[in-house]
Order: sequence, then structure tokens, then C-alpha cells
Amino acid sequence: MEQKNNSPAVVQIQGLYKKYSKKADYAIENVTFSCHEGEIVGLLGHNGAGKSTTLKCLEGMLPFEKGSISISGYDIKKEPVKAKMNMGFVTDNHAVFVKMTGIQYVSFMADVYKVSTKLRKERLDALEQVFQLGDAINNLVSSYSHGMRQKICMMASLIHAPKLWILDEPMTGLDPRTMRAVQDFMRGYAKAGNCIIFSSHALNTVAKLCDRVVLIRKGKQISDINVKEIIARDPYFDFEEYFLQNERQN
Repeated sequence: MEQKNNSPAVVQIQGLYKKYSKKADYAIENVTFSCHEGEIVGLLGHNGAGKSTTLKCLEGMLPFEKGSISISGYDIKKEPVKAKMNMGFVTDNHAVFVKMTGIQYVSFMADVYKVSTKLRKERLDALEQVFQLGDAINNLVSSYSHGMRQKICMMASLIHAPKLWILDEPMTGLDPRTMRAVQDFMRGYAKAGNCIIFSSHALNTVAKLCDRVVLIRKGKQISDINVKEIIARDPYFDFEEYFLQNERQN
């Protein structure tokens, strides 16, 4: 059951169903949760559980059969542009225009979201403190390593300071220093009144970062738990064991 939060809801997902073909089973069924200002919500589940499908429906990349999604009060189907102006999304495959330089790509994203020249400079300077691409930001993205592409995708997704930041497996490919910097940034970004939803297989990261965790198994939402409340009651709570016990259920 979802925990009550008195802060305004940035994201509301209600009764979400998605299938990839008429004859296929539902990839996700009746997924329902919200994310409020100041919250970090993690999506947990095995490979193929429906985490990425849920995020892509939320972002507007995938149509869905039933249910509703609103972001900052805008329905993703009825007002998709307004909804998307309030979000930033980092996909699990780090899709980016590889024939641009890093700075060209960030500038392109800033243009898409109508970020002023002054603001984009201020934000880029702040993001560089976190991601530390250095002079490589002037190189072609095609020359970037996997981790560097992850960094530039994150920077570009944040250039318009979205109310909602969505990340699919955000720590994959990052070096330990950047991973720690990103985790610290995520905490600060949420504390500033934004919200973050991310999927991950890194249970320790989820336990450290998340206020709540939504567990999805075989396309169905199994639980929505308040991580901080559980750890406050039991500092030795084994998050990995909790996850594995749920995975063993039929």
C-alpha cells in the first residue's frame, strides 16, 4: 500500500495497463503509485518485470491501453507537451546524437526546452561540478565511453531543471566517484522540491537513496513500501532478502 505524503504530488499513475500486441499478455497490469515533491521513488523488479515499460509509459514514449498518468497536473495523453516540459528522462540505452559534440547536444536540449542562454550557462556550470566531463564536452559523443555517454545524457536531461527526473538504471557505467556525486546530487535535487523516479538492480543504492520503493513482479505491482520507516524500525533490515523473498513467490 502506498504511504501517505502531505507534499504535492508531481506524478500520479493510476491503474496503468500496457501490452505490446493484441494477443500478448499485459506487460504491466494495474500499476498505481505517485511521487511527491521531495521524494525519491525506486522501481524494483527482475529483468522483464515491467520497470522500463512503466517508465516509458510515464515519459510518453509508449501508448498504453488503460489507466492515467499525470505530471505536474498535466495528463500525458491529453497534454503531452506540457507534461513533458516538466520532466527529464535518461533511458537505459543512453540514446544520444553521436555526431554532435557533448556541448552541442546539451545546447540542443536546452533549445528544445526553451532554456535561456543565461540559465543554460549557469546550469551547465553547476552540472559540470557533478559530472566533471571537462574538455571532453567539446568532443564528439561518438568518441565517448559508455560512462561518458551516461554523463552527457544526465546533464542534458537536467538542463531545463525538470520537476520530475526519470532514470532507468542510472548508475550503470559510472565510475565510483561519479556514482557517489550523482547520489548526492539526487538527494539534493529532491530536497529542493523536485521528485525522482528511477529503476535499478543495485539494491544497496535503492536502500540508501529511496524514500519509497515500488516492487513490480511479472508486470504486477506487489508493494509500495516506505524505506525510511522500515529502516527506522529495524536498522538491520535486509533489503536484498526482502526482494528475493518476493521474487520466490509464484
